[in-house]
Parts: sequence; C-alpha cells; structure tokens
Amino acid sequence: MRLQDIMTRDIRTIAPNASATEARSAMRTAGVRHLVVVDKRDLVGILSDRDLGGREAGTTVADLMTSTVVTAKPETTIRQAANLLRGHVIGCLVVVENDKPRGIVTTTDLLELIGRGVERPIERSTRWTLRSRGARATGPTARHARQG
Repeated sequence: MRLQDIMTRDIRTIAPNASATEARSAMRTAGVRHLVVVDKRDLVGILSDRDLGGREAGTTVADLMTSTVVTAKPETTIRQAANLLRGHVIGCLVVVENDKPRGIVTTTDLLELIGRGVERPIERSTRWTLRSRGARATGPTARHARQG
C-alpha cells in the first residue's frame, strides 16, 4: 500500500503571515492538528497544534512554524512513511508531487489503518529445492532413517 492510497488530499493550508489566532481557529474549524504553510502555492513550512501552544497575541504563523518539512512522494510505502515519522519524531508527512503539496498523512492515519486490520498481504510459502545436498550417509543408521 502506498501513501497515495491513504493520504488526505484536501489539505488545510495557511499563509505564513497569518496570525496564530487565525491558525488556531482554522484548526478547530477543520478538526485538524496540522496546517501546511504555503506561500504562493509553494511549501514553506508546517504548523502543528503543539507549535501554537498557548501563544497567540501578536504572533504569526511564520514565527511558530517548522520550516524544515519532512516530505514524501505518493509512491512511498506505508512502511517507509512510518519509518520517516518515527525517525524524525514528527506527527505528519506532507505528500509532494512536482514540488507542490498534494496531500498529508498523519500518525493517526497510520494507526487507523492498523486498527482496521489492513496489513501487508500474506505471501505464499516458497518451497526451496537444494541443488547439492552433499554426500549421502551410508551404513545401518542411514538405511534405517530412509526406511522409517
């Protein structure tokens, strides 16, 4: 399964010059915990509800956002995405295509996937044939093993 299969395509964006109050209101209205910060359709940062904290008065999104955004491509596997989230200790990945944000995947999305029981398909077992087994044992114990 790939990120393109589970990503939220209707991403919520905000401008870097917006106020923290506007950001908090946008998060509450949309029921999200992350806003993608864009400037003229270019990805410039990510803002989480934790970044907002209790700060609001006179603070802009640019002051609070994380400008180093961890991104992934739509073809990224779920496992790779989970490893990115875990390795960077972050709560979301912005899915980009041609350097433009196309979707978002959060840890909640991945947990929901696991909760629904979506797992990787079970592979059929493969029966291996040994090309060379080595010298065969001879003697009374070897004959007994072959008969029994």
